[in-house]
Amino acid sequence: MTEQHTAPGPDPKVLRLIRTYNLEGVGDELEAQWTHSENRTSLRALAESFNERLLRTVLADADVDPLTDDVGRLYALLEGEEGTRGEQTAARRRLERAGIDVETLRSEFVSYGAIRSYLTGYRDASLPDTDENTRETESRTIEGLRQRTVAVTESKLARLRDAGHLQLGSHRVLADVQVLCEECGRQYDVATLLETGACDCRDP
Repeated sequence: MTEQHTAPGPDPKVLRLIRTYNLEGVGDELEAQWTHSENRTSLRALAESFNERLLRTVLADADVDPLTDDVGRLYALLEGEEGTRGEQTAARRRLERAGIDVETLRSEFVSYGAIRSYLTGYRDASLPDTDENTRETESRTIEGLRQRTVAVTESKLARLRDAGHLQLGSHRVLADVQVLCEECGRQYDVATLLETGACDCRDP
């Protein structure tokens, strides 16, 4: 499929990146993996795979040739998901010495929501009606509510600060929805729980 966007408004982020970094065929791969009837890849896994593909392309353009197995590790270090702070800093400096703007690169990484928007909004991809897909639909609804909570909170804080009722420096508003199962005693991020489909109470 040729990646052409004719709808009004800016291009979806994923589409822009596919064009900018010449990731020909990646869109077809994403859609095929997400809509596979038996072995479907989650949106989170697709986002991670896309970001690693993007990182690999940037490294190649900068004449940096890491081993294939190292890209996933490097991506995790850049995102702060693995390694010590010293290892994360060393990874950043290594890329900076190669002429790579790390902050710009990290801003290009996409979320699972961006992958979903690209697949459903641009490619008009959809999933069959299954338990898993029903959970994903509800997960999108909850995510929308979470983002609205963040937006409303940011607006209220800004209004209070501007009116002199609140002293607050540079900040970010974080909203996290957790589910505590009182049977197994485990706590889960709601998106992760809906993606896996069960808590630890399920039969082994």
